[in-house]
Amino acid sequence: MSSSFGQFPLSRLRRLRSTPWMRRLNQETCLLVDDLIQPIFICEGNDTVPIPSMPGIERQPLNLLSNYIFQLYDENIPAIALFPCIPTDKKDLEGSLAYDSNNLICQAVRLIKSQFPDIGIIADVALDPYTSHGHDGLFINGDVDNDQTLEALSKQALALAQAGVDVVAPSDMMDGRIGFIRVALDHAGYSHVAILAYSAKYASSFYGPFRDALGTKGNLSGKDKKSYQMNPANAREAIREAGQDLAQGADMIMVKPGLPYLDIIRNLHQEFSAPIFAYQVSGEYAMIQAAHANGWIDGQAVMLESLLALKRAGTASILTYAALDVARELNRKNYSTQRR
Repeated sequence: MSSSFGQFPLSRLRRLRSTPWMRRLNQETCLLVDDLIQPIFICEGNDTVPIPSMPGIERQPLNLLSNYIFQLYDENIPAIALFPCIPTDKKDLEGSLAYDSNNLICQAVRLIKSQFPDIGIIADVALDPYTSHGHDGLFINGDVDNDQTLEALSKQALALAQAGVDVVAPSDMMDGRIGFIRVALDHAGYSHVAILAYSAKYASSFYGPFRDALGTKGNLSGKDKKSYQMNPANAREAIREAGQDLAQGADMIMVKPGLPYLDIIRNLHQEFSAPIFAYQVSGEYAMIQAAHANGWIDGQAVMLESLLALKRAGTASILTYAALDVARELNRKNYSTQRR
């Protein structure tokens, strides 16, 4: 087939995909170990506890935590995010253990920092792991009271800062909590502690396995979290949420879940210059693992592709339960490339 310009077509895009080295030279987006954050569930006791709905993930007790952190450190993963599994008998209506300086997360932070001072520690600021009703704030008269919750959240953030966390991550979605926490941290001498705001946290159905891991599933006093987490139908609202959080002092913003909300990541990336993090949540992870276990997909390849999609949309860093496995694969590939 020919045209007035000669043989058709003049531009053959397949030339840029013809060989491995050509594809490497023209790759627009790269997934790096530097992009990965490993969430870790911390528990009491002396043994790890498998989470059936999250294959390959276990709750880590304090006495075994160093061994696990060393694996992450050895693969050069830059940061971790800590979440507690609190026994039911230690929870109360106010979630008061959240701001106890000797709670499980504060103990874990001190332990990790004493042995691995170079790894970044992110800790959630929210009351749901500590409240007997399972909500992220103070549950008063049948709903979560926004303004009364802010004081408790600031106390929790201060306890975490005192323990040595590098980043506090308010995931509660209360209005005004970023400014409230920023002022509390600064006044207490913790202006160096960064804030990663869960700015676009949706009332998603993808969180089920996470609630299994925390032991909070089915414990919401007959209510859901739709009065404070975002409506999955809304996109423009995320820009308002992120804008308010940044104006109040957030250093980074989060979109949660990840892959089902690529459009939200892209919108925020185009609107703001602040780093955007994505959380590949438990349901996303569990679906990939389940499909792999049934032989329906290549789980590792799909995991890498899904994380690459988050980067392509505009994500700076990703919280993923697969961080350790992905880091091992990326490091292996990088080593093989260097060897060639």
